[in-house]
Parts: sequence; structure tokens; C-alpha cells
Amino acid sequence: MTTKTTFSIPYGKQNITQDDINAVVETLQADFLTQGPKIDEFESKFADYVGSKYAVAVSNGTAALHLCALALNVNEKSKVITTPITFAASANCIKYCGGEVVFVDIDPKTSLIDLDKVEELLKSNPKGTFEGMIPVDFMGLPVNLEKARKLADEYGLWIIEDACHAPGGYFIDSQNRKQSCGNGAYADLAIFSFHPVKHIASGEGGMITTSDKALYDKLVKLRTHGITKNPELLQENLPSNGGWYYEMQELGYNYRIPDILAALGISQLSRANEMMQKRQEIAGRYDEAFKDTKICFFQYPREGKNKIFHAYHLYVIQTENRKGLYDYLRENNIFAQVHYIPVHTMPYYQSLGYKKGDFPSAESYYESCLSLPMYPTLTEEEQNFVIEKVLSFI
Repeated sequence: MTTKTTFSIPYGKQNITQDDINAVVETLQADFLTQGPKIDEFESKFADYVGSKYAVAVSNGTAALHLCALALNVNEKSKVITTPITFAASANCIKYCGGEVVFVDIDPKTSLIDLDKVEELLKSNPKGTFEGMIPVDFMGLPVNLEKARKLADEYGLWIIEDACHAPGGYFIDSQNRKQSCGNGAYADLAIFSFHPVKHIASGEGGMITTSDKALYDKLVKLRTHGITKNPELLQENLPSNGGWYYEMQELGYNYRIPDILAALGISQLSRANEMMQKRQEIAGRYDEAFKDTKICFFQYPREGKNKIFHAYHLYVIQTENRKGLYDYLRENNIFAQVHYIPVHTMPYYQSLGYKKGDFPSAESYYESCLSLPMYPTLTEEEQNFVIEKVLSFI
């Protein structure tokens, strides 16, 4: 096997093709750089891809989360449940609106929020204590939103599905129906990111999906300063008002995505199934390579009644000497990463009353987790080198 390399192998990487470049150049040469037709096209095609009724393109995934919280009227009286194993934005969006973040520990078997613990929390408090929950499809593994929806309905909660890791992922529900991440069947809103390491890369960008028309209309306004020109939504729709007339109906933000990034997103989306297949192949080779080792890696059922389709944004292993393996891989130009430092241990959240030791499963996961390279253009030769180095270390 290969023992030396000139490779530089990151944990994630965008794949920009000539078709992507052509799509952006064509838009640069067209009439609109922003607020043009590429936005509607991207939204329509993305909604079709995930199976939702509506989609709203925005400037990034964090903006998407913030707009969702605004649309659901999160305020200083709101208490919202989420997981500590996620990027900080999943929790921060509640703080942006003045609300209180309530973390619930993860299921150590999946690394996803433990819905049994969520139920325990809800049962131990009066109904109405909590307004909503933000489950995260961490690594690309879909949360059981059917179970989450049952809890939400019983206790009067809304759901924002953070599906940034999982476009193309799905699970089979109790009625044997395929439920794609972000399709709006069980969550009120779902959000996606188009950061370069994500499945669909537009540089920056995000998308909100929903099947609720009222929420969709509100999101479209909030994305653009709270302003609308839609005749159906105007409060003063008079014959004397010309085509210029608009109303700012609430305090919104400029969270628009430009047409040039939407054009790149559309082009990337056209290859989404092809790129997903490559992620599955890479995950399969890792699974096979590590099956007889002491490495703990998250392998999930792919067949049968409870079939889950993992989108594999990340391929995470757990190892006793994480720091040693991390350093060893870097010495060999393999830039593995750690996802994530538990959010509740961040100084900001500790200043709000959280402390280390609050969520032992999340903290135990963090102590040993390491994300190996996972992106569609990772070659078999490069992956074999990664595998060789991991095995030689352990």
C-alpha cells in the first residue's frame, strides 16, 4: 500500500465543474445579479428535490435558522429544545430572538438528540413550558421526525428541522412512507446550508423549506426587510397605488441570496444524486475497512422495516486516543476534523448557567469523535491512504 503522499486531504471539499462555472458566467452576463429569476428557479427545483411545497432561498444557513425563529414568533418568553451536538447556530437562532435554549442530551447509539429524554423533559414540566424543538440531522442521519411530531402535537410544540447535513437523506415512517429530510411532512420548517463543504455548494447560501403557506409568506417578507409588494398581502391595496407601491409590515432583514449563487446552487443540485452515490460508496469502503477494529463508527441499518438513508455529510469514528490520531493524520497531510464541541460547554452558554457535566452522553461523544475525509471527489487512492494511516495508528 501507499506509504508516502503528496496529497493534502481535507475532511470536506467543494466540487466545482465547468458546468458550474458556465452557469455562474451566464448569470453574470444576464440582466440580474440579485432579486432575479434564478432565485425562483433555485427555490422551485430545491423544493422538488426534497419534496416540500415551498422553499425560500436565503444568504446562509444561519440566516435560515434566524428567519425560522422569527416566523414562529420566538421571543424572550420562549423556551426551545435542541441538541448540544451541533454547530452553535442551531441554538444561537433562539438567542437572537431573546429566547431561552434548553439542551437535551444525545442518544449515544446515534449521536442525535435523544427523543426519549425530550419526552421526559416535557412530562416533567407543565404543558406550555416549551414552544418548540430544533432536532438536527447530524452527520446526515435523519432524526425520527414522526416520533418528534407526536411529542410536538401532544405538548403544543413546533419543529424546525436542521437538515444542513442531510439533503437527500430520508427515513421510512410507520406507514412505510419515505420521508425525505426537509419535506415538511412532520416538521413545520426545515433549513439547509450551501457552505462549500456541504452536499450542494454555492459558496454561501441557505434554504428554508415548508409546506405551510402562511409561514412561507411570512418568511418571504422577513427575508427582505419585512417588505412586500404582493397585492394579496398589502394592507392598503388602493387603485391609486402604482406598481412602485410596497409596504414594510414588520421588522425584517436583508437575508437575500444573489442570483449568481443561486445559479451555482442550481447547477450543483443537478448532480446531487450522483454526488450522493459517491458519498455512499466512500462510507461503504470505510465501513468495510474498520469493521474488525476497535474503532467505534456509526453504522446504520440500510434495509428492512426501519430503513434509514444516511446522507453522509460526515463520516465520524470514535477512538480512545483522538488527539494522537488527529495529530498523526495531520502529519501525513490528512486534515480530519472534530464535529462538534458540545454547545453547552462554550463560554457564552456557560455564562447562561450551563456547565460541563450537564450532558454526559454528548460530552463522552465529543471526547473521542473524529470526522474522516468525506466528499465526492475523494479518490479511492486518497481514501485508501486515509484508511492505511488510521489503521497503522490504532
